Amino acid sequence: MRLALTADVHANIEALQATMKDIAAQSVDRIVCLGDIVGYNTDPAQCIALLRNANALCIAGNHDRAVIGKITTESFSRTAARAAAWTRARLTEDEIAFLAGLPLRANVEDKVLAVHGAFHPESGCEIVRLDNPQDILSSFAALISDPSGARIGAFGHTHDAAVYELRANNGGPKLRTEPEAVLRENAYYLINPGTVGAPRSTDRRAHYMILDLAGRTVTARAVDYDASAAFAKTRRAGLAPRLSFLPAPARRVLVAARALVQRAAQAHLI
Repeated sequence: MRLALTADVHANIEALQATMKDIAAQSVDRIVCLGDIVGYNTDPAQCIALLRNANALCIAGNHDRAVIGKITTESFSRTAARAAAWTRARLTEDEIAFLAGLPLRANVEDKVLAVHGAFHPESGCEIVRLDNPQDILSSFAALISDPSGARIGAFGHTHDAAVYELRANNGGPKLRTEPEAVLRENAYYLINPGTVGAPRSTDRRAHYMILDLAGRTVTARAVDYDASAAFAKTRRAGLAPRLSFLPAPARRVLVAARALVQRAAQAHLI
């Protein structure tokens, strides 16, 4: 079985359409979306429809659950909370029901366990980020103890593509960095395909992975799309972060300058 692992679409239809077109050429058996179909961007309904039409196996992400009121946005940034409210006001009852019906966890033929955030704890698993050694170890422990016997866990939430490998007596989890990693039969894996629609780096491409269970490989894919068109819609809707219209270097200079002015004012120098 070949799985297309996707995550963190975040209502970016341009990115999702480009990703789905690339997936169509990869001879996959099923698409798995590891949560956060909505949030941040302006095409939640179109993204929901595209994934539903593809019969994708979708997991509930924290933004999906915030939009339907299953969790609060207290821990969200102002930008994320604003997008959740904006999204909720624009979805139909059917689309809300679809998001409400998404599971927090899924089992793919006892081979792959899928979540949005982490495999621990039992509650709040869509919120925990696997971005530190302790939580990664805790999720490996949860995967190893799962009665399904699955050795592969797929997750999203961090927006960073990663393949972590854990083998007995091998000094803890290792990050595999090759574009196509061969999966060892005696190891456990936590796989994050990266983000389709909300990059947090200068690489604006849509990212996903192909997991070949028979061939025991996982391959990273990156797809070009019109990111400027997607962002222009987000900005017009008032959902873009402050200063996001500036290039990253300019934003850093402006933020630093403002901090200097604030410190000078506090010291009564200006």
